[in-house]
Amino acid sequence: MPRARPFDLILYGATGFVGRQTARYVAAQAPGLRWAVAGRSGAKLEALRAELAPAVPGVVVADAEDAAALDALAAQARVVLSTAGPFARFGSELVAACVRHGTHYVDITGETPWVRQLIDRHHAAAAASGTRIVPGCGFDSVPSDLGAWLVACALRERHDEDCASVKACFSIRGGLNGGTAASMLHALEEGVQGQIDDPFLLNPSGTAPVDAASHRDPAGALRDTDFDTWLAPFVMGPINTRVVRRSAALLAGSGLYAPGFRYQEYARIGRGATGALRATAVAVGMAAGRTALGLAPLRRIAARYLPAPGEGPSESAMDRGSFRCELIGVGSRGTVQRGRIAGRGDPGNRATTVFVCESALALALDAKRLPGGARLGGVLTPAVAFGAVLAARLLATGMTVEPFDA
Repeated sequence: MPRARPFDLILYGATGFVGRQTARYVAAQAPGLRWAVAGRSGAKLEALRAELAPAVPGVVVADAEDAAALDALAAQARVVLSTAGPFARFGSELVAACVRHGTHYVDITGETPWVRQLIDRHHAAAAASGTRIVPGCGFDSVPSDLGAWLVACALRERHDEDCASVKACFSIRGGLNGGTAASMLHALEEGVQGQIDDPFLLNPSGTAPVDAASHRDPAGALRDTDFDTWLAPFVMGPINTRVVRRSAALLAGSGLYAPGFRYQEYARIGRGATGALRATAVAVGMAAGRTALGLAPLRRIAARYLPAPGEGPSESAMDRGSFRCELIGVGSRGTVQRGRIAGRGDPGNRATTVFVCESALALALDAKRLPGGARLGGVLTPAVAFGAVLAARLLATGMTVEPFDA
């Protein structure tokens, strides 16, 4: 990649709800960075630049459907960070431009059918050029993917075992922003539920196991003795599990993940009879909600009550949020290794901002230390693309990241 590009980083979708938070984070955490804010409205971008003073980022105007403008954008940056969803509507041309110009790319999507399209269209070309295209760098799916990878690394480094299985248990407190709601509704409108349900949707061709059905998402409540709680299906499990399985497949032969590696994740509900009732209610409610949102008239009704794009929780509500992802891995000889990634702040907003910004800054500032060196490219996962570099950056922000041997 030519070093003479004017920007280390361009933030696309900078005036959206998460985009504004992301711009503020970059301005505060990377004062020496050469960067720009980008989107389709020059007036809104200039207003954001004024708000960010004394940081003075550049401004790049480009509509998501203007291929020529996106080509010009990608040619100016070493790294592009996008928060502009739904990504199936607003992300395809941008990624294509990044691949054409050898520009690294990260985003916060949880739209797995769209990521499958990126893999099919761009993985080979990005791999050949050493360009890292890394979707899913927000709360979808960094805690799951990086957490499982760290557990597998600890089993290898501390116990000389490859990792046979990992299960994760989430506790979250936070709200929904309009971009996430729009992405969810758009996926349902596209009629891709069959793809979403495929547990190995993101795997490289030929790597899904024969018993793929046994890896399907959990549907009911269960009592788990390892976590000592009642568990229910986790709403983001159908996204995160696909990313973790792609990581395991991409790293096959590395000595980390055993053949037939298994991964699942759940929501922590509570103990005792109350926990059992609540877990059952959550499982039933999720199933009913999925059925209801599969019907167009009910989706239209739901859209009226969900936040619109650009809207989201208040600053105080986001500050009160938190998340905790606990992981239990089992090695090939039965050794148990626990892990945890946790932090303060609304997971879908505050934590997502930290995850995606630190992922982009890893590409912009720590490229020489990333796993695989300059030659590694393709449509990758956060764990494969960033590994220990991202773990160290998150630890430095104050997040809990365990196990991690710096």
